[in-house]
Amino acid sequence: MRWAALAAFALLAGCATTPSPPTGAHYAALGSSFAAGAGIPPLATDRPARCGASQLSYSRLLATDLGLRLTDASCGGATTAHVLSAWDELPAQIDAVSPDTRLVTITIGGNDLNYIGVLFSASCHAGAQSGALVARLQDTATGACRPLPLPDAAAIQAVEDNIAELLSAIRTRAPQARVVLVQYVALVPDHPCAAALLNPADAASARLVASELAQASNRAATRAGVEVLAMDRLSLGHTACDAEPWARGFGEDFDASQGAPWHPSPDGHTAIAEALAEVLN
Repeated sequence: MRWAALAAFALLAGCATTPSPPTGAHYAALGSSFAAGAGIPPLATDRPARCGASQLSYSRLLATDLGLRLTDASCGGATTAHVLSAWDELPAQIDAVSPDTRLVTITIGGNDLNYIGVLFSASCHAGAQSGALVARLQDTATGACRPLPLPDAAAIQAVEDNIAELLSAIRTRAPQARVVLVQYVALVPDHPCAAALLNPADAASARLVASELAQASNRAATRAGVEVLAMDRLSLGHTACDAEPWARGFGEDFDASQGAPWHPSPDGHTAIAEALAEVLN
């Protein structure tokens, strides 16, 4: 992959008005399971098990590559509220950001819109339930597939406002840091396959949710004046049904021991880390 040719394309919002972090600088990684690594082995030992943090997450790969001091506050299931406020035993993710922080990356918003819930319901409709994972797809009370929990316009506006608020709060806490919002990788294939079974109508609905999340995130980043890494566009042609997948779908042969369905794969996290390194340099 020729990252140098893609670097300018990748930055959709904001300008790099602060320098790149020097070796040894503090780096705070925030976000949901798409940032944490979603159970990809080997798991990190410095985060609660429920976060599903992986040693192969893009932030950990990037920190190793650039020699940065990483505080990884990301956690599976996190919403924008969990960045600014405590979540049970976990402090607010933004507490990982301090005045000496020189880099902050964040991937957030999908759980606010129940994006993965949409994909799970779509997988159920396509008959992609198997083994122990069936409970995650079917309604336990009825034994039927749930309808797609599509967000309305109010939810989309709310996620934009929330992301803009938390990005502004990050910039206030760490005025010398480069702040990069990392978009969610593309998940929905153009043509379903055994690794990502979806009905055409459900695939179109899931694609629309992904597009609305990306657009809302871009608008929020513009409002806050931060950079965006457009992984939603850089990862096109790298779904679970493509020749070089950066994401995992959900099919009848899905292996849950290798991480969560409908999330970036190890290759996806590597691609994000490489793209970030190119942008930062």
